[in-house]
Amino acid sequence: MTATDDPFALQDSSLLRRQPYIDGQWQTGDGPALAVINPATGTRLGEVETLSAQAVARAISAAEAALPAWKALPARERAARLERWQELILEHLDDLARIMTLEQGKPLAEARGEIAYGASFAKWFAEEAVRAYGEIVPTPARDRRVLVLREAIGVCAAITPWNFPSAMIVRKSAPALAAGCTLVLKPAETTPFSALALAELAHRAALPAGVFNVVLGEPPAIGKVFSAHPAVRKLSFTGSTRTGRILLAQAAEQIQKVTLELGGNAPFIVFEDADFDAAIDGAIAAKFRNAGQVCVAVNRIFVHESLFARFTERFAARAAALKVGHGLDPDVQVGPLINEAALQRIRALLEDAETRGAKIITGGKSHKLGGLFFEPTVVTGAGPEARIWREEIFGPLVTVTSFRDEAEALRLANATEYGLASYFYTRELGRLFRVAEALQYGMIGVNVPFVSSECAPFGGVKASGIGREGSRHGIEEYLEIKAVWVAGM
Repeated sequence: MTATDDPFALQDSSLLRRQPYIDGQWQTGDGPALAVINPATGTRLGEVETLSAQAVARAISAAEAALPAWKALPARERAARLERWQELILEHLDDLARIMTLEQGKPLAEARGEIAYGASFAKWFAEEAVRAYGEIVPTPARDRRVLVLREAIGVCAAITPWNFPSAMIVRKSAPALAAGCTLVLKPAETTPFSALALAELAHRAALPAGVFNVVLGEPPAIGKVFSAHPAVRKLSFTGSTRTGRILLAQAAEQIQKVTLELGGNAPFIVFEDADFDAAIDGAIAAKFRNAGQVCVAVNRIFVHESLFARFTERFAARAAALKVGHGLDPDVQVGPLINEAALQRIRALLEDAETRGAKIITGGKSHKLGGLFFEPTVVTGAGPEARIWREEIFGPLVTVTSFRDEAEALRLANATEYGLASYFYTRELGRLFRVAEALQYGMIGVNVPFVSSECAPFGGVKASGIGREGSRHGIEEYLEIKAVWVAGM
């Protein structure tokens, strides 16, 4: 490929890697080549090499061999490597964002924000590495002491999604490495270039060989290797609830510690006392970011009956005005769906809703650009029997429903198996606490459409997952607690 036909045109072309990264080296794959497609144009960006299950097992062995030295390294030194990784990510932010937009489709401004967001986890957990304190526990006997140690759990495996192909990698890797664990990562097959670019920067940050490994290949086969290998003590996965259930069952065989960040069905409640304009802005942001392909994206909007007509009209007008197009266009706000299957799923959800009495207020069809672009779509009249109400949408489609009072809003919002994120808008202090405590979700945005930061715990309840990422709690997912009894004092 010559410079003139390079679809990436990066400032640092060495970020574009096409091979798995194992034991500090770029490895020749022994599996079929995997094509990477630009979802905005349908054109081929290139291909990457994949691995067989046997080769993935070798990556785990490399992580196992690297574990003792990395675990024994003083926390301050592990932190320094993570801080250097963060610095390199920010130094190459423009190139990393361009890679992401081309292989994932999101607008370039969103991609840039994701790179900075992901880098923040490397910095945060570098700081947490030196604060994984132990304890001395008071005991009932004079001649004894109990020491509580926090130690790295061991070799970890992580599986990350395509919708946030950079941030999810750092959000999982940084706490594992900070704790003294080693890691084998499998990124989504649709967005491997983002993962391999981060591996290149980890290599430049002098992470020792075997500490951080990236494998590419068939997801079910790699998932089985991860969950069956006796050296893997922790498995972290972000993706669908269906796949999460499979991995959880497989991980049970080895009694692996598991963190699962799974599907969502987020409600967005607008009470009668809400700041109306802020609620409109918040609903647009919480729904249509990344073309709605976000686990915490709003699926169901519930508006008090006194505001319903006005809200629906204004919200639909704002949705219709969003600019849809190629993510490299600086004015674009909504990019394409990731693939044809995602497009067909949105069509099927919308068809099901219409057959059950839903009315399309705006959108409802493929965008005039064609391909994987779909119009931002707002419907009303969908009830609990509709798929759009019960299932995670993962696209630019949302339903708006009215409610009479607070009790009904809560009943409607909680009527789902999912419990990841939820949002509500109110200016009443008492309601703030009542509703926040009654909502059955792991994260709640009150008068704000964003619920994710490196300093706050991220995760859900019910069918939305197990465990938390980010915050001081994130590193605990990668630590074991050991009690040491000392007598003869």
